[in-house]
Amino acid sequence: MDLNQVTLGAINLDDSIAFYKTLGLRLIVFSENHYARFELPSGNATLSLHKVDGASTDTGAGLVYFEVADVDAEVSRLEAAGIVFDTQPVDQRWLWREAYLSDPAGNRLCLYHAGVNRRYPPWRVNG
Repeated sequence: MDLNQVTLGAINLDDSIAFYKTLGLRLIVFSENHYARFELPSGNATLSLHKVDGASTDTGAGLVYFEVADVDAEVSRLEAAGIVFDTQPVDQRWLWREAYLSDPAGNRLCLYHAGVNRRYPPWRVNG
């Protein structure tokens, strides 16, 4: 099994497309102002947006995590490009370095770096 995509709601599709391009995703599908799909810089999974009416995006995606090699450098780059973060990078007790932000529709995102601890933390269950 492989993750194909995560789909998030977008209130203003143009604003959301610009935001995700700034994050470094590459737009690969755009359909009549109601759907967009992006490739990430690495891996096979994609991220898509679909236009929603009203003030709620409620797609049930919860929190979307994007791993980067250097959280601090990426936060600095994105802040210089006008992206606002809810939290600055912090080392978490679960051995990840994380910074939180929201996209234009209010979807919660986390930029993080976990390295080997992403899949193999010291408390990993064997099996």
